[in-house]
Amino acid sequence: MDTAGQDINLNSPNKGQLPDFMIDVPVDPGVAAQSPAVEGLTETEEEELRAELAKVEEEIITLRQVLAAKERHCGELKRRLGLSALGELKQNLSKSWHDVQVSNAYKKTQETLSQAGQKTSAALSTMGSAISRKLGDMRNSATFKSFEDRVGTIKSKVVGGRENGSDSLPSPAGSADQPLPGHAPF
Repeated sequence: MDTAGQDINLNSPNKGQLPDFMIDVPVDPGVAAQSPAVEGLTETEEEELRAELAKVEEEIITLRQVLAAKERHCGELKRRLGLSALGELKQNLSKSWHDVQVSNAYKKTQETLSQAGQKTSAALSTMGSAISRKLGDMRNSATFKSFEDRVGTIKSKVVGGRENGSDSLPSPAGSADQPLPGHAPF
């Protein structure tokens, strides 16, 4: 890679990436001046390369200063507009949730769940109707009528004595006023 004819392009997809041979190159002008020259370079070429290196290192320092100033300015603008990190996070989450909602996967899932809910509702409604119909059929059956009559008879015997103004249960002997023999009243 020829660095002499290379322009600085901040929009480059390779921005911030150094070629493999430049990974360990220091960005300190003092260190560059102390390193020995590579064999095969003339003294003039070495001086040109060192001058170019110094220039690039100065540009890097300038760009870092410009970036820091821009970040401070950005922070000041956000502060003046009342924007905070929490507000930005909230806005990002809202946008992300909106993006999810308009995605095809979300729409398909929502549609599938809606259909499943409708089918479940229809099945439960059908099952409820069937149970209601079966209970109605059972109530009209002879066995249930016989059971209902027996419960009604027992109820009338139990409640019947209370309906006549007495709080005690009717005795088997038929006398509600007389205690049973051998049993003392409370």
